[in-house]
Amino acid sequence: MSKQNGFHVVTPLLESAGMSKRMGTTVFLKMESSQPTGSFKIRGIGHMCQNVASSNKSRGVICSSGGNAGMATAYAARKLNLPATIVLPSSTPQLVAQKLKDQGATVKVVGKVWDDANAEALRLAESEGLTVIHPFNHPLVWKGHSSIVHELKASLPSKPGAIVLSVGGGGLLCGVMEGLDEVGWGNVPVLCMETVGADCLNVAVKARDLVMLPDITSEATCLGAKMACQQAFEYSKRPNVISEVVTDLQALEAVELFLDEERVLVELACGASLAAVYSGLIQRLQEEERLPKLLDPLVMIVCGGGSVNLPQLRHLQAVIRK
Repeated sequence: MSKQNGFHVVTPLLESAGMSKRMGTTVFLKMESSQPTGSFKIRGIGHMCQNVASSNKSRGVICSSGGNAGMATAYAARKLNLPATIVLPSSTPQLVAQKLKDQGATVKVVGKVWDDANAEALRLAESEGLTVIHPFNHPLVWKGHSSIVHELKASLPSKPGAIVLSVGGGGLLCGVMEGLDEVGWGNVPVLCMETVGADCLNVAVKARDLVMLPDITSEATCLGAKMACQQAFEYSKRPNVISEVVTDLQALEAVELFLDEERVLVELACGASLAAVYSGLIQRLQEEERLPKLLDPLVMIVCGGGSVNLPQLRHLQAVIRK
């Protein structure tokens, strides 16, 4: 398959011996942690930035991101010689702000959570004539993310039994659903994982309407949108889309197990989806007949994350296990 933009790479699809043994079925890991910026975000955001650059009408791009979307925007903008401004909430690790500056971006810190930073980004876009790169809520972003499914189609021996992914604002979910429809896999079960306290999709599914969370109380700040995007909510109404939550502790334990078993360090937001296997949640869904007994093969989208390192992991261990 040809690349949709010049920035993302076709990531490895690895069989996980540890997860396969736990599940009694083949489990594949789609290693988005191998992307140049450390997460899947470069797919959609690279695609959108390229679209902006080709229009020749932009004075630069601006993105409000607590991490990976900002990294992807800064990286793509540098490659395209576009000025980039990234607005971060104060909850963002210092490591992330430094990485963004290293990519040549202008960094501003505003507010406590993503929604505050986003309001400032919209204001600056208006006053300075910049193009807003939304971290998750834009059709060009979803289009770029859909490339994940095209790669799965090219690599897998058969249709997946289910796909597991993490949900923050819902951009990855939208891209995966779009891709599944495009390759004729529209009925594949998709398990959407969030952490308690950053569970805007799960709350919306239960309320049958989009809900604004009062605050983000999870340590998985990269899942920290107070409200899911409308398109993600629409997809969640499909019978093959399942929304579940795990605790920060379960997500952390999944990060630690994944590091031990697969020798890859991912952020807590990614641990939410890995916990679907490690905490026994998928087995429970099978017992409840909400997922098929035979899931061969199960695909885990390892969304990765650039905002984790050993000190950050130790910080999470201290805060979550206090």
